[in-house]
Amino acid sequence: MSPRRHPDSPWPTEAELDILRVLWDRGACTVREVHEALYAHEGAGYTTALKMLQIMHAKGLVERDDSQRAHVYRAAVTRQRAQKRYLADMVQRLFNGSASQMVLHALGSHPPASREELKEIRALLNKIEAGS
Repeated sequence: MSPRRHPDSPWPTEAELDILRVLWDRGACTVREVHEALYAHEGAGYTTALKMLQIMHAKGLVERDDSQRAHVYRAAVTRQRAQKRYLADMVQRLFNGSASQMVLHALGSHPPASREELKEIRALLNKIEAGS
């Protein structure tokens, strides 16, 4: 079963997510910069990165500034928005809409949450309970 797609914001493929991670981490990049970050060590050609970015632009996943010779691409969606969307879909499809079941499953998985992660979780729970 494939994820539900919204015509205005299609689900990125794994390869597209890799490119989005580069753009989220580095900000706007040229095709060459994306190629060097992801494909140079694999031996893939520059045209691989170019074609992926062109497809992503057509899908609305990236925006392109073509005012200069080297086109510059940036993510059209924030990392947080993508995470929220994937998480909401996962909660609905895998945990029957139960966020608590998802959290319990995640915390019970291996490796267990670190002390720092548990501290962040406690702080969030305290904030939620306080109504802020």
